[in-house]
Amino acid sequence: MVSWLSICIMILNMILGTVIPVGLMLYLRKKYQLSVMPFGIGCAVMILFALVLEQIVHAVFLQSPAGRTVQDNIVLMAVYGGLMAGLFEEGGRFLAMKYIIQKKHPDPHTALMYGAGHGGVEMFVILVFGMINNVIYSLLLNFGQAELLLAPLDQTGRAAVQSAFDTLTEASPLLFLASPAERLFAITGQLALSVIVWFAAVKKDRWYLLLLAVLLHLILDAAAVLLAKAGVSLILVEAAVLVIVVFIVLCARLIWKRETLS
Repeated sequence: MVSWLSICIMILNMILGTVIPVGLMLYLRKKYQLSVMPFGIGCAVMILFALVLEQIVHAVFLQSPAGRTVQDNIVLMAVYGGLMAGLFEEGGRFLAMKYIIQKKHPDPHTALMYGAGHGGVEMFVILVFGMINNVIYSLLLNFGQAELLLAPLDQTGRAAVQSAFDTLTEASPLLFLASPAERLFAITGQLALSVIVWFAAVKKDRWYLLLLAVLLHLILDAAAVLLAKAGVSLILVEAAVLVIVVFIVLCARLIWKRETLS
């Protein structure tokens, strides 16, 4: 069986995955008198560039001989994944800010509203959609109905679902508390990266800030993957992610001060 406490935490994660992005959007709107449009654009860009276009590139490249070589090397795979995430997310962020948002919304705080949408929809997809499967699987297990899901599957499918069942039954409830913490770190990083890219988009001679954002995104994602693959404890992985996010926030703060006071 799956711990009922784990199931309660999963449901809580689903609620947080909705409440936090919407709450952040409402807070920014009220505090800085911002339009909600950049929030919606941030959501759309994240979905289009990260969940559609980037995945198409992965599907093509990783099936190639070079892609298979990358997959066989943990370091290369971590760097590749981080680089692709950085290029697509920061590239999409830059295009949206430069050609759509800044013309009608020149207030630099708009970068935060965009970041809330970009990171918020990511939080929603991971915490809500991800936890829906976990909750369904857990309830099937606890009520002895797991065979309903396994019966129509072939051997490969049964093995994959059984592996998911085993993970859920063996996981500590505390493990599921890490998900909202991880997403809070991630959305904070998205807000900071949005600030960095904002000034790359609105100032002609600050193109290098876009490269900085891609590099910081690469480091964040690659470090998390490498530490996890190395067998480092979840707490230490999240601690390392937090340190990198704090560094990104400090970079964004310095850039904000320099660019708004100049």
